[in-house]
Amino acid sequence: MKRYLSYIAILSGLLIGFSSCRTSAPRLDYKALAQASVRLGVDIELEDNHKLYINAAEWIGTPYRAGGDNKRGTDCSGLVSQLYKKVYHTRLSRSTDGQLKESHKVSRRNLREGDLVFFTSRSSRKKVAHVGIYLKNGKFIHASTSQGVIVSDLKEQYYTRHWLCGGRIK
Repeated sequence: MKRYLSYIAILSGLLIGFSSCRTSAPRLDYKALAQASVRLGVDIELEDNHKLYINAAEWIGTPYRAGGDNKRGTDCSGLVSQLYKKVYHTRLSRSTDGQLKESHKVSRRNLREGDLVFFTSRSSRKKVAHVGIYLKNGKFIHASTSQGVIVSDLKEQYYTRHWLCGGRIK
């Protein structure tokens, strides 16, 4: 009888212990992720950096302004600098040349979410003139002089022709 009661006590203890253990799903702002997905034109997966996509989406449509780095107007290096500060808590140089120097070169096929993408100018095939942040599936966010902050595809002819390198921040 004592043995029977001890089994019941142990079993009850295990049931209570297991019932109090629970796993919870990560807290996600599904509405913000859905809006970011639509604004950026990318499917955002569970393993993606949600903070990057949500913050990047907030910049879409910001007008281009040389030397700017806020949502009233920004240039490409200002956008990259502000997103890196907010998403990765990393201060980057305020110039495209400085951002290139702060990063390790990465080939186009080895780009990962959050890597920088650098392009040359129309007139010089060697001078870095433009920078953006790689998102996924060939898409990157950047500040276009004619359209403001937009998402473009690396497969577009202009970006293929003017590709310089990718960069991963150390």
